[in-house]
Amino acid sequence: MKTQQFVKRAAQGFILISALALLSVSVMAFSNPQSVMDLVHVQLNNTDAFSSIRGVYGGVGLTMFISLLYLMVKDVNKGLAFLSLLWGFYALSRAITIFAEGALGDFGRQWIVTETVLFALAVVLLWANNRTTAPAVSLRMSH
Repeated sequence: MKTQQFVKRAAQGFILISALALLSVSVMAFSNPQSVMDLVHVQLNNTDAFSSIRGVYGGVGLTMFISLLYLMVKDVNKGLAFLSLLWGFYALSRAITIFAEGALGDFGRQWIVTETVLFALAVVLLWANNRTTAPAVSLRMSH
């Protein structure tokens, strides 16, 4: 029982940290979209560009934050599954970029490692949570 509670709390903590990370980028995008793009040295030069960054990083990020908080409370496994997909596809997108366009810069190299670690952590926590919450199988012998 203690292991089950520990794994659940660790999973909820991971979901919360991920949600807060997404929220921080979302707040940045809403308040100053250029600050998000400055991280990758891209200049926004028209209102549609500003609007798109606010929408994708701000609006979608806030939606993911709220969804993750809900899942953290209501369904930890679904929250971990979602984060496995999110972090895994972020890392995959960077790997595709390496093969399609070439080596990543400092930002991309830092984040492919971070996202790969977050993906692995989400998968391990999902596996551990499933193992500790699985119903016990009763072995009954019939005569």
